[in-house]
Amino acid sequence: MAPPAAVSPPGRRSAAALAQVAGGAVMISFAAVWVRLVDVGPTTAGMYRMLVGGLVLLPVALMRRERLWAGRRAAGYVAAAAVCFTLDLAFWHKSVLLVGPGLATILANFQVFLLAGFGIAVLRERPHWRFVLAVPAALLGLFLLVGTNWRALPDDYHAGVMFGLLTALSYGTYLLVLRASQARPSRLEPLPNLMAICWITAGMLALVAVAEGESLRIPSASTGGLLLVYGVTAQVLGWLLISRGIAHVEAGRAGLMLLLQPSLAFVWDILFFHRPTDSMDVAGAVLALGAIYLGTSGRKPARENVRT
Repeated sequence: MAPPAAVSPPGRRSAAALAQVAGGAVMISFAAVWVRLVDVGPTTAGMYRMLVGGLVLLPVALMRRERLWAGRRAAGYVAAAAVCFTLDLAFWHKSVLLVGPGLATILANFQVFLLAGFGIAVLRERPHWRFVLAVPAALLGLFLLVGTNWRALPDDYHAGVMFGLLTALSYGTYLLVLRASQARPSRLEPLPNLMAICWITAGMLALVAVAEGESLRIPSASTGGLLLVYGVTAQVLGWLLISRGIAHVEAGRAGLMLLLQPSLAFVWDILFFHRPTDSMDVAGAVLALGAIYLGTSGRKPARENVRT
């Protein structure tokens, strides 16, 4: 019989949780690599990612006997989240193919500024000096990555950058909808909630792929294997590790570990796909990633309105 969790010293438990977050981030960092390697269209790749995720999560939810229905309102939140996630994946997969895994993933992580802006404008959170510094730093980093030679870049590259920024907008909105759904008394637990989003998103992406003229056929066993790996690692294992570990790690350290995902995606783009990179690109990437980290930690909770 395994020893109770309380036997482990707190420092050891924290180190294990940090390793889980880091491991999940590393797994997800390969997502864009699989997208570039599979021999299917970008939207089709996203569809199979969600389909595999739903297929893996279904037996887990059934074995845990978690309820799969929490009422029409909860279902409405699930549908709204799935719409946002459909847009997120559709935009991001196109961005990966047009500008490469590294830049596409960095752009997608700009969603932290949407969340921070929502917290400040709607939830009345007080902006920390780190957030005030993060916004211009992110813009400067983005300029160094794509702006210095913008006019000379092809139209497809311009479109890829726009798709990356739309990814950030869509993913940030998805997280806000997910946050609202999980705050309701009548809600699905996280695992069946994610499973339902996977199934609905897979269906919508299939419709989008067909409308765009993409084939849903898997052309080879190697592509099928890569799609399976993509779905299991990016949609299930990576986020399972992160969700299990992040609750036991300090917010600042968790934020740093999560930055492994866009950072390594940029490295994989250079190593595996020979992305042309000069000192300006490196400076822009470092500045943008630093700004993303500041953006995740640059808000103060709003004070409660207390009548005196």
